[in-house]
Parts: sequence; structure tokens; C-alpha cells
Amino acid sequence: MDPRLDPELLEQGDTRNVVDRYRNWTMDAIVADLDERRHPFHVAIENFEHDANIGSVVRTANAFLAAEVHIVGNRRWNRRGAMVTDRYQHIRHHPSVEDFGAWAESEGLPVIGIDNIDGSVPIETYEMPRECVMIFGQEGPGLSDAAQELCIDMLAITQFGSTRSINAGAAAAVAMHAWVRRHVFGQKA
Repeated sequence: MDPRLDPELLEQGDTRNVVDRYRNWTMDAIVADLDERRHPFHVAIENFEHDANIGSVVRTANAFLAAEVHIVGNRRWNRRGAMVTDRYQHIRHHPSVEDFGAWAESEGLPVIGIDNIDGSVPIETYEMPRECVMIFGQEGPGLSDAAQELCIDMLAITQFGSTRSINAGAAAAVAMHAWVRRHVFGQKA
């Protein structure tokens, strides 16, 4: 028998929300397989007041196969929004912006802010580095000054309607997809 398969799931049926490739695999086998294919971008979440968005970002990071999600600040968050994807996605906590910045520097990863502040450049025309950390702040207050200081560039998602901003979870999805378009599909900015 394939060692990746879970005998209990084979017997009882696998009702998890996993792609067919992983049907009846153990959770450890799924994570190991994902680890072989993860993309070299990271996602960081800072200054989030409504932790439902954290779950949404974790779920999207799993969908786009981010290397890791970094939660900067409060460790506690509501995992329901992740829809169990937090079991398959690496998540690291940093108690402070300074701790996160030291980690990014030690890994040689440029930090790119996603926030629609003055001076931000359109994400649609930006040449996103292959290896990087995209950091997102809470809708409304955005990234803290300390987090902005870590960023090599600030990017904004171009919007055409009447609202000034979009939900932070949605913004994270757009930014991750921009990375995928550039580095998986080779589309130029």
C-alpha cells in the first residue's frame, strides 16, 4: 500500500476539502508534498484588528502555495476563516515588527508593502521579486509606520470604483495572484 495513504480515510471515506491528488493521503504526506513545490514568496499580516481576515489570508496563501504566512503582533486569531488550510500552510508568529524585520533580513528577503498610501506604485506595473515577503495591514489603519519602514517599495492595487480600499483578505489574494502571474506564468508587469 502507498505509505502516503491513510487506512482510516480509505475505510471511512475522505470528506476533506482537498484536491483529488490528495484524496485519502495523510495530512503529513500532503504537507510534505506541498513543501516540495512551495513558491518562494511569503505573506505577512500586520496590524490586523479583525482576525477573520487572517484566516482568509491563510486560506489564500495555501491556494497560491506561499512558502509561509507570518503573523506580526497578536498571536491569537480565529482559525475558522482558514477553513482548515492552516493544517497545510506553514505559519510563523513574530511578536513585533522589529522581530519580523530581523527575520526577513536574516533570510535576505525584501519586504514589499501592499497599502494604498501616498507614494505607492501600482502593483499591476511592478516587477515583483521572485523571493520576497508581501506585507499587508488592516483595512483602514493600514500598515504601521514601523512596518512601512521595512519595505523596499509600497504597492497599491488599482481600483476604479467609489470606495477607497478593498478588504485586506481580498487585497492579499490580488497581490498573491499578481506574483503567480509573473513568476509561474511569466507575464510581464
